[in-house]
Amino acid sequence: MKILTFDTCLDKMYVTLAEDEKILCAKVVTNKDNKYHSAFLISTLQQVMSENSVLPKDIDLIGVNIGPGSFTGIRACTTVARIMAQQLEIKAVGISSLEILAQLAPDGTNPVVAVDARKNVAYLYINKEIKGAVQLEEVENTLASGDYYLITDDKLQQRLGGVSYQQK
Repeated sequence: MKILTFDTCLDKMYVTLAEDEKILCAKVVTNKDNKYHSAFLISTLQQVMSENSVLPKDIDLIGVNIGPGSFTGIRACTTVARIMAQQLEIKAVGISSLEILAQLAPDGTNPVVAVDARKNVAYLYINKEIKGAVQLEEVENTLASGDYYLITDDKLQQRLGGVSYQQK
């Protein structure tokens, strides 16, 4: 089974092509000059498939980040995934940014993901559950009450500590 995944919701664009359990290709694209990375989504998908001699009809499943994240990035991801899935008559599966980022935690830890939602609020993932938008004070209280491995962004790292996914 060939799986094509892509994400334009966060600070970089990620595109991965896998066959069964093996990753065939992974690309990371950053913003270039005044162009946001999602502007390169279609050309990057074409490049990844071409480099691996994969035609669109060879794809069995599409995986896509559905946010939270950049509104424009979410629209780009979901629109391309939906159109491709409809044209190829295959499934497209969405997964939250928070669940994706939780995978950065080392084995044996209890991950918490807190991503800036502005206005003193964070999008929160804890105990394998998406909590949605939560006041930062509540996030701080939650972190103080348990043994958690915090994954966050550069902005919230200054206030909450933890590890910033933007530095990885």
